[in-house]
Amino acid sequence: MIHKFDFLVIGSGIAGMSFALKVAQKGRVALLAKTSLEEANTFYAQGGIASVTLPWDDFEKHVQDTLIAGDGICDKRVVEKVVREAPQQIKELIRWGVDFDKNQTGGFDLHKEGGHSEFRILHHKDNTGQEIQESLIRALKNHPDIQVFDHYFAIEILTQHHLGQKVTKDTPNIECYGAYVLDEGTNEIHTFLSKVTMICTGGIGNIYQTTTNPVVATGDGIAMVYRAKGLVKDMEFVQFHPTALYNPMERPSFLITEALRGYGGVLRTRDGKEFMHSYDRRGSLAPRDIVARAIDSEMKSSGSDFVYLDITHKDPEETQKEYPTIYEKCLSEGIDITKQYIPVAPAAHYLCGGIVVDTDARTTINRLYAAGECSRSGLHGANRLASNSLIEAIVYADAAAKHAMAHLNQFAFKEGIPEWNDKGTSLTEEMVLITQSAKEVGSIMSNYVGIVRSNLRLERALERLEIIYRETENLFVRSTVSRDICELRNIVNVGYLVIKQAMERKESRGLHYTIDYPRKNAVAVS
Repeated sequence: MIHKFDFLVIGSGIAGMSFALKVAQKGRVALLAKTSLEEANTFYAQGGIASVTLPWDDFEKHVQDTLIAGDGICDKRVVEKVVREAPQQIKELIRWGVDFDKNQTGGFDLHKEGGHSEFRILHHKDNTGQEIQESLIRALKNHPDIQVFDHYFAIEILTQHHLGQKVTKDTPNIECYGAYVLDEGTNEIHTFLSKVTMICTGGIGNIYQTTTNPVVATGDGIAMVYRAKGLVKDMEFVQFHPTALYNPMERPSFLITEALRGYGGVLRTRDGKEFMHSYDRRGSLAPRDIVARAIDSEMKSSGSDFVYLDITHKDPEETQKEYPTIYEKCLSEGIDITKQYIPVAPAAHYLCGGIVVDTDARTTINRLYAAGECSRSGLHGANRLASNSLIEAIVYADAAAKHAMAHLNQFAFKEGIPEWNDKGTSLTEEMVLITQSAKEVGSIMSNYVGIVRSNLRLERALERLEIIYRETENLFVRSTVSRDICELRNIVNVGYLVIKQAMERKESRGLHYTIDYPRKNAVAVS
C-alpha cells in the first residue's frame, strides 16, 4: 500500500509531535508511532526542561554552563541558539497546555541540577516528560491535518538506492523520498511517500543491559540514516545517568531524577559515608559524567552493585509533595525515601551524538530532517548538561518546521518507487536467535563499552559484535521482516558506531573515558 503525505514524521516524542503540530498549517502530516503515542523517551523525562526565566539569571550563564559540561566539543553558535530561543518555546509548550509548577508568588517553581549555576529547570512535579507528552498528544489528536499511525515501524528510509542507483557516502545530493514501514497489526509493509521526512526516533539505551530508556529506544533512526550513507557523529559520547533505582529485575530502570541532588540529596557509600567531595568540589551536584564515574569507582573498589542517595534529612512532607512519583515507586519496593536511603546505580541514559544536523535541523541527506536525541546538533558536545535535551528537541523541531515549510514547494513526490521485496520465510528458530543475539549485544556493550573504556575492551567488543552482525544480516535476508529482526539489526549497527567512534577518539573527553588516554584530575578505575 502506498501513502502520500506532505510531511512524514517518524517518532512521537516532543520533537516529532511539536514538529507535526507546526507544519500541519502547511500540509498533510503522517506521524508514525512505533508502539503507542505515549511510549517515547520524552514521557520518561522526570527532571524538567532548562530555560532562563529569573531576572538574575541570563543567557550567558546558561551558555557557559552548557559549554563547561560539553568539555570543549560544543558548537557555541548552536548553544547560543538553543539557550536564546528556549523562552519562546516554553511559551509554546504552555500554549499547548503544559502545566509547569508555580511557586507561591505565581512564578515558575524552578529546580537546580548538576552543572547549572542557577535555578532554571521548569518542571511538573517529578513527571515533567509525562506532562509534556500528554499535553502534546491532546493537541495532536484534535488536529484535522495530522494522521497518527500507531504500531507502525519504519524499516528503512527511501533514497536513490531503492531506485537501483548506487549510493555511497560520497554521493552528492542524496535524496529522501519517504520510508518503508511495517504495519505491526497486519504485518504488511507500506510505502510512505513524502515531500519532507523528519526523524525523531529517540535514543539508543537498549544497546546496553541496563538503561532508563523505554524498550523502543533501539537507535532505529540513526541506523537507518547510517545505512542510507548519511553522516553520523559523536556516538562515543553515551551518557550514563548516575542514579537509576537499583533493581536488577526491572527494565527499563526507574530513573531517580538529578533534581533530587539539587534538592539536597547526598550520595553515600554502602557503609553510609559521603564520597563525592573526594572527586569534585561540587560534590553531589557535579556534572553527570563525573558523578557516574565516581559511583562506578566506588562500586568497583567496594565490590558493591550500588551506592545510596540520601534525602532523609529533608522535610518528609515537602519530599512527598515535590517528588510523588519517586516516593510512591520506592515505597512499592519497600523503601520509604523520607526515612531510608535509596539504592542507586548508573544506567545508560542519553546519547549526545547521532545524526548530524545543521542549525535548520537538516541532515546530510536532502529533504530529511532530524531532531531530539537521535540527532547531533552540536549542543551537548562531549556531555549533556542536565535538562538541556527537551529544550533542544523543541527548538530544533521549530527550526526544522520553519525551513521545511519555506521550501516545501520545491519538493515533489517521487514516482516509480518499488514495493518492498519481502520474499523471506519465517524460520522456526528465528525468535530464539534474535532474543539471544540482542542479549549478547547488551552484554558486550555493558562489559566493554561502558563508563570506563580501554583499547583492549573496545577491540574485544568489535570482534564479538562483527560476528553478530554477520549472523544478523544473513538472518535478515532469509527471514520474513519483523520488528524484532529490524530492531536487532539496528542495535548492532548502532553498537558498531559507538565502538568505532570510541576507538577513533584517542583521548579522554567528557563521557568518553579511556584508561589508555587518562586525563588529569579525571575519575578513573581500571
